[in-house]
Amino acid sequence: MGRHGGGGGDSGKIVINVGGVRHETYRSTLRTLPGTRLAGLTEPEAAARFDYDPGADEFFFDRHPGVFAYVLNYYRTGKLHCPADVCGPLFEEELGFWGIDETDVEACCWMTYRQHRDAEEALDSFEAPDPAGADAGGGAGGPPGGAGGAGGTWWRRWQPRVWALFEDPYSSRAARYVAFASLFFILISITTFCLETHEGFIHISNKTVTQASPIPGAPPENITNVEVETEPFLTYVEGVCVVWFTFEFLMRITFCPDKVEFLKSSLNIIDCVAILPFYLEVGLSGLSSKAAKDVLGFLRVVRFVRILRIFKLTRHFVGLRVLGHTLRASTNEFLLLIIFLALGVLIFATMIYYAERIGADPDDILGSNHTYFKNIPIGFWWAVVTMTTLGYGDMYPKTWSGMLVGALCALAGVLTIAMPVPVIVNNFGMYYSLAMAKQKLPKKKNKHIPRPPQPGSPNYCKSPPQWGSSGSCTCP
Repeated sequence: MGRHGGGGGDSGKIVINVGGVRHETYRSTLRTLPGTRLAGLTEPEAAARFDYDPGADEFFFDRHPGVFAYVLNYYRTGKLHCPADVCGPLFEEELGFWGIDETDVEACCWMTYRQHRDAEEALDSFEAPDPAGADAGGGAGGPPGGAGGAGGTWWRRWQPRVWALFEDPYSSRAARYVAFASLFFILISITTFCLETHEGFIHISNKTVTQASPIPGAPPENITNVEVETEPFLTYVEGVCVVWFTFEFLMRITFCPDKVEFLKSSLNIIDCVAILPFYLEVGLSGLSSKAAKDVLGFLRVVRFVRILRIFKLTRHFVGLRVLGHTLRASTNEFLLLIIFLALGVLIFATMIYYAERIGADPDDILGSNHTYFKNIPIGFWWAVVTMTTLGYGDMYPKTWSGMLVGALCALAGVLTIAMPVPVIVNNFGMYYSLAMAKQKLPKKKNKHIPRPPQPGSPNYCKSPPQWGSSGSCTCP
């Protein structure tokens, strides 16, 4: 049995063939990580448990040879690094096979190793609903068991199809038409909302109302109220849009697979909040009581929630959803930007306040007659406008010392904003590229499923396997 059969000493060498690439190392090197698969090769009964070739005097594993080089280097140096040319899930799977804990990855490679997992978690929402998921195995879109079987109900046939029709614009041609109709009504509704504020569509009218006099026996009094009304046709257009949004909302909530998750979605809450005020306004418009008029006045104020319908576009444009994921993934960078900006505002608002008082008129006790900066809180606004390089010009320093502080404030603002922005841009680029790839990836009809481990394969153990703490299978 050669060197392996005899057990050998610590100085004995061992040959491992991984995917056709032969690796040679010392047994003592493999013993540095006890409990792993490679450490088991140094045991006396290893030849009986693993795929050992006595003629070539080597162990064979049908695994990725490139990743194994990094694994073996971990035994030699005690440092586990990630290859840059290997996909993260593949490296994760190889670590699990060799029985190495992923937390052993070095800090310099940890973000690269975790990047794929974070991206997959964030992009789960980009998965399109599968209309055939509920009736897999029932032929071309048909229910399992035939039309009269347990799965042949009308609901099982049409629920996933109708849900995909309103939820996924790319599921069918009819879904695209529904998406175009929804987009059309969203744009019309937003346009109507904006036109209602234009003076050309607003009419001011005086309405006289006769009501009883508070004095007993006195004749009724005529009270003239000034009311603001919009063009009636804008109300009709908005009504048509609301009817469509109501129909769409009811269809989606009726055919959604999980109504609890549906009601928890922020976009669906926006849909409901944007629809309700219109119906309440129509229902109360015919009432003349003071309470009804107060409610109507409040509803006219909260009309601004209709502009939130613009967020419905995220359902039809992947780029907008990617933007939302980027904002959530870049929360730490945004907090860092706000902290930097707040520190700069506080520092430069204080500096400009005292710098403007250098050379003030001795008769001016407060030293504020010649400057816009009467106090430090006023300087907060100037510092924000200057650090963001906006520069309204409503406030500006008038002394040489104040101008010097203003120049430093502008330079500090450029550097402050420039530091976190590249991280946010990189996050957006990563999410957008992955979302586009997932969207354009053709659906796999027959996914490859590996065969069970066969005798002679690296996954096959001749004795019952045991599962280690790392979750990998190790032979006893």
